[in-house]
Amino acid sequence: MKTVSRNWVASVQVALSLLGLPYSAGTSGICRKNAINSTPSLCSSTSVYMSTVAHIKARCPVYPGSDTSRFPVPDDKVDWKTDWPQYYPVNYTAPTVLKKPVWADPEIGEFPPQFNSLDGSVDRRSHDGLYLILNGKPLNPHGRTGLEGRGLLGRWGPNHAADPIVTRWKRDSEGQRVHHTTSQLPMLQFVSIKRLDCGEWAIPGGMVDPGERISQTLQREFSEEAMNSLQASASVTENIQKRITKLFSSEGLQVYKGYVDDPRNTDNAWMETVAVNFHDESGNSVSEFPLQAGDDAGQVSWIDVDSSLDLYANHLHFLETVAKERNTHW
Repeated sequence: MKTVSRNWVASVQVALSLLGLPYSAGTSGICRKNAINSTPSLCSSTSVYMSTVAHIKARCPVYPGSDTSRFPVPDDKVDWKTDWPQYYPVNYTAPTVLKKPVWADPEIGEFPPQFNSLDGSVDRRSHDGLYLILNGKPLNPHGRTGLEGRGLLGRWGPNHAADPIVTRWKRDSEGQRVHHTTSQLPMLQFVSIKRLDCGEWAIPGGMVDPGERISQTLQREFSEEAMNSLQASASVTENIQKRITKLFSSEGLQVYKGYVDDPRNTDNAWMETVAVNFHDESGNSVSEFPLQAGDDAGQVSWIDVDSSLDLYANHLHFLETVAKERNTHW
């Protein structure tokens, strides 16, 4: 295994040595000319994305759903530009992924993926720009995670998700908006689910199916996870869907689009999402339905939006943006 790891490190060093070539730096990343990738001259119209923001949850000591420990990566060694010959990432892909379900890619070498492009119905483009391909595998644009392979993720490279943030005003027994005692600002509540895989509270999002529009994913995931529309009676489901369709047909507030600091991320596979806020202003839309958890959620509840919350991945950041954009308590 160490022979493979040394070869891998050497390859990384070769790729990153290109940083000595002319480049232009921007707020979102670094554009390197003639970078190692399947696409030549990457700087012609867009940039190769290498973030300077270190992910944290993507370096959790033990990989979720397994007893596999990541190779420890300190903060100052996350960036691929940092020379680190001693880096020997653990290789792990979950057995469920290796069984080749319909939502997962084959192993590298078993198919010709078209990275950084729309590959048939599978979108392999990153929201953050072009990413490097090294030894036939995509390289996590936010740096080292201590683990190579795909882990629990089906796709090599970006795995696209959508997170619908459904909010309403917190109201008292008389229907009046509740204001926070300290900030004196009105309070929001959002629909949150308790994930079965880790027990953390989260926004009820999910993966984008091949060929599916983001708007479709947002509505489908909210229906399945928060309203349990898959198991409701036909009449109830129809009523739920009418309300949800009306709410989601309104112009939502996009609060985030890009990389997610997710504990499932690896050096070669990572989560990206589009988070959109749909606000039930009057409280007579989905707010009237009792919430019921779907098959991916242990619990579902309206929860007060507050900075003290402890949420999955970087969902707290999404809520902060919602609160600030709507000028509510945070």
